[in-house]
Amino acid sequence: MNMLGLAKRINARFLLTSTSEVYGDPLEHPQVETYWGNVNPIGVRSCYDEGKRVAETLTMDYHRGLNIEVRIARIFNTYGPRMCLDDGRVVSNFVAQALRKQPLTVYGDGKQTRSFQYVSDLVEGLMRLMEGEHVGPFNLGNPGEFTMLELAKVVQDTIDQNAKIEFRPNTEDDPHKRKPDISKAKELLGWQPAVTLRDGLPLMVHDFRRRIFGDVKEGGSSTSKFSSV
Repeated sequence: MNMLGLAKRINARFLLTSTSEVYGDPLEHPQVETYWGNVNPIGVRSCYDEGKRVAETLTMDYHRGLNIEVRIARIFNTYGPRMCLDDGRVVSNFVAQALRKQPLTVYGDGKQTRSFQYVSDLVEGLMRLMEGEHVGPFNLGNPGEFTMLELAKVVQDTIDQNAKIEFRPNTEDDPHKRKPDISKAKELLGWQPAVTLRDGLPLMVHDFRRRIFGDVKEGGSSTSKFSSV
């Protein structure tokens, strides 16, 4: 609300980086922007899910009621260089664990799916959204869908084929499937991701390896061609 108020005062265009979590544990697959979602409002994940949902509500209220120019992006899982080494996200977890010769921790049976986009693709989508004339919301994600076990296999192939997998109890309300329908972004923004997981992951691994083993400081830049964004 503070940022929306500021946008009103200075007549700025406002970008809300929302999330695929607004769809909750979806009953529709893949997810399109018109889908309202399936969220447990009192679940352990609800503070994030509902927080983003109410942020979208406020953004659209300011847009409709006060004519604030807004843009809404629903961002799906994103990875790349400069991520925190231990932020708890599945890609950074797997990469850091494999590099440290630790087991890859898979929660539940590992059959739940996610879609992973490289950071440069996300930045390109956000720029097209902000420079365009469409409010959104727009799904910004890579439709390539992987189970957690498939992701672990890609990490093994990239870093260490002998890396072990350790199964742990699943977290509550963990979505079973997640995959964006990006037809709207393709049509109205002329955007679609260009970097596959197997192409993008080695660039992230290169950055993580240097930071874990002390060649650069935490947060240092990668020299990859995709990390200049």
